This record gives sequence, C-alpha cells and structure tokens, in this order.
Amino acid sequence: MRDAKVSVLDWGFLHSDATYDTVHVWEGAFFRLDLHLDRFFAGLEKLHMTIPFDRGQVTEILSHCVALSGHRNAYVEMICTRGAAPDFSRDPRAATNRFMAFTVPYGSVANREQMARGLRVAISDVVRIPPRSVDPSIKNYHWLDLVRGLYDAFEKDAETALILDTNGNIAEGPGFNVFAVAEGRLLTPEFGVLPGITRRTVFDLFHRLNLDVSVGDLAPDTLKHADEAFLTSTAGGIMPVSSVDGVLLGDGQPGRITNRLKALYWDMHKYPTWATRITYPGDE
Repeated sequence: MRDAKVSVLDWGFLHSDATYDTVHVWEGAFFRLDLHLDRFFAGLEKLHMTIPFDRGQVTEILSHCVALSGHRNAYVEMICTRGAAPDFSRDPRAATNRFMAFTVPYGSVANREQMARGLRVAISDVVRIPPRSVDPSIKNYHWLDLVRGLYDAFEKDAETALILDTNGNIAEGPGFNVFAVAEGRLLTPEFGVLPGITRRTVFDLFHRLNLDVSVGDLAPDTLKHADEAFLTSTAGGIMPVSSVDGVLLGDGQPGRITNRLKALYWDMHKYPTWATRITYPGDE
C-alpha cells in the first residue's frame, strides 16, 4: 500500500473528481459483490468516466488483489479518478480516467467495545451537500461536511456524527446510513443519502422477518426518542447506537431488533447467492 502512487495532478486528488465503491470479504468470500459493481458502474456512467475493464474483468482484478494479499477478512476498494488533463486544461474530457483497486484487512466504523455497548452519536447542524449539487447515489469523496460534523460530535463527547439534510431532517454520517426503531417499525432517511448496500441488505432482511420498514423523513427528535437505532456500513455491518446527543435510547444497550438483524446479517454471509468465493494460492 505504501508504495502505491497517484499523480498530484490527478483531478481525483485536486478536485475530488472520482467515484469508488467498497466491498468487504468475509471468510474468503465477497459479500453482495454484484450490488457494489452495479453502483460502481452506474457512477462511472453518470460521471462520464470509462475504464478498460468490464464487470467480469473488475471481478477478476478484485479477486486477484485479495488472493495475493492473503486476507480472508478484508476491505476492498475500487476507484476511478478523472485522471490528469494535459496542459492544465479545465476540460474534463481531456483527462485520461484511471482505475485502481486495493485491499486491506477488514475494519469497522465501530470497534469491538462500541459494538458491544452501542455508539454514542451526536447530531450536527452541518448540512449534507444537497443532491441537486452532488448526486448521492454516486459514491464520492466529498467529505468536508461529514468531517465538520465529526468535530461537532467530538466536542459533545460523542464518538461519531449524523448531519442534516436541507430540510433539517437526519441525513447520514461519515460512511454510514442510520435506522431508527419505534414500535417495532423501522425508519430510515430517504432524501439526500447514499443508497448503501448494507442499508439495502437491511430492507431485504426485514422482508424475510415479515417486519415493516419505512423510507422517508427522520426528524432529530424522532431519532432521540426511538426505542433503538443502528448504523449500517460495509465497514462494520449493523452497528448499534446507545445514545443520541446524550439521550439514552431504550435502556442504553443494543436493542432486541438491532441484535436480531445483526445476527441474521452475519449469518447471510454464508448465503450462496450473496457470497462470491475467492480462490487463494494453495486452495486448488
């Protein structure tokens, strides 16, 4: 990793002009790789970027990358940057798009202790970049609003942050979506948020459990008075929240529905339709 290089003239570095996606590997298999590839290639099309590889070839590259690393539990990223334009041209069509991929050991937004007791979350007044400015369905590196939110959270002695949409409702946090549980129903924001793959997986799991999930506005007060709440991310899966702005949710411990979903989520990593096995050196 430390030997990888990218030009300082690449627009991905200079202008955050890039899209990417991340998929995790668990016990030697990608989890829901097809959905991550769907989102990555859709982002390329929306940003008028091209790479010299099709889906099958990207799958081979990612698999080879993981196999060479030897990591059985890994965090894998695929990236396309705008690339460098000749002669300082401001025309993005003049740039040559660049593809890269890497894998590192699996990591989580929440550490082991936080997973056990739940995260302390604070709501920042910072507003997420509106979707009319940056399409949130295109995974991107525009994180300055999220970083500002994190510093607000740290000042409140919280461990991570949620920021608002342009209507004053909860949007999302640094690399994760949020769900609230109230009266056995699940509610998650719809406006201006990344349609996360783990978020999508929660929808699928709730249908399997014959439970209701609603997508819409999530007001800060609704979240603070929820019975339970959890965050979702490829980096961590389903992560419980114990308090919001210092207000305990329920008894201040990970809730029953959160724990049920979390257990099912990790069980589904063995589901053949959702798991793409990787062949490591010596496996044959």
